[in-house]
Amino acid sequence: MSSSPANTTEGLGPEHYREICDEIGARLAFALRPAYDLPPRIAQLLDRLTLLDHDAPSIVPSMEDMIDLEGAPLAQS
Repeated sequence: MSSSPANTTEGLGPEHYREICDEIGARLAFALRPAYDLPPRIAQLLDRLTLLDHDAPSIVPSMEDMIDLEGAPLAQS
């Protein structure tokens, strides 16, 4: 019995996972946006934070950081 394509991750590279996460994040941000307008100063500060945060390095570990060279998961403390 073969598994359906929806149940397998073969063929998906790290760039696909990143794109999927980005798309989910964008859709969540749209769905969860505030239903009211923020005061102008707060909106300005949030826009600035978004610009500064865009180029910041991610604090999420990469798959390479989570798996050692032999392929065994690293011990979690």
